[in-house]
Amino acid sequence: MIAPAVREALVELLGDRVAFDVPLSRHTALRIGGPADAVAEPADRDELLRCLRLCARAGLRHTVLGSGFNTLVLDGGVAGLVLRLVRLRGLEAKPEGALRIEAGVSHATLTNYCIRNGLTGLEFGAGIPGTVGGWTFMNAGIGSREMKDVLVEAEVASRDGAQLETLRAAELRPCYRVLAGLPDASVIVSVVVRVEAADPDVVRAEVERLRARRAATQPLDLPSCGSVFKNPPGDFAGRLIEAAGQKGARVGAAEISPVHANFIVNHGGARAADVLALVERARSAVLERFGVALEPEVRVIGRSA
Repeated sequence: MIAPAVREALVELLGDRVAFDVPLSRHTALRIGGPADAVAEPADRDELLRCLRLCARAGLRHTVLGSGFNTLVLDGGVAGLVLRLVRLRGLEAKPEGALRIEAGVSHATLTNYCIRNGLTGLEFGAGIPGTVGGWTFMNAGIGSREMKDVLVEAEVASRDGAQLETLRAAELRPCYRVLAGLPDASVIVSVVVRVEAADPDVVRAEVERLRARRAATQPLDLPSCGSVFKNPPGDFAGRLIEAAGQKGARVGAAEISPVHANFIVNHGGARAADVLALVERARSAVLERFGVALEPEVRVIGRSA
């Protein structure tokens, strides 16, 4: 629970951009998640820094949640303040083939911008849902290309809101679905990525090809959190889960997708506990059948019911 004085300070700072006891099922791709003590949407980077400073003074924990992809919020919800950066939508071209993009810019906005302006280099993200902040935090990508391959630097707010710091890509140490060098509890505010000039029709064709491939191979018609497990070296988590006989397995309203076994979908009313049960079922089956210990890719946050 948030102390009354802290609630008042948040309302004074943010007005109607903060709400309390908000079900996070509204803000996650899986449509699952218990209530957050508070959810804030800062209007700009200055307001974000002021939120972080307020949290630091009050001893209030903060958690960043982008568009809620690759995230499972537990049924007990999230303590403290959940920060959604969806209002940070700045996008501008820089000299020498680069873009500066704020964390709240959506994948669709960025992809369409690149098509209109004939910019290549980011097509790999076509159809990967979420925001640029989440893409960077998770080092999103496909087998042939990830954010680390285009990332130049990131503007990062310290956990206490005292400063903004620019970190080069090498300092962030991007790894498989994680930035190993990102300071704990800091917040990605914007990034600079490399792009090159290209024929808009060529960029559009590649984007459409990748979108079509996703539509044909992934369960886009039901809520999911994206890939549940990391692919082990030299193999695919989905192939292993299917070969272990778990494709189509259900717990409650959650199901290991019949379309792609590395996706868990929500048929309506699923709980986080149902999803976790399927995660453990798939992991145990693959370990028993193949001796491979799958590592979760999905980020699990919050408290149990």
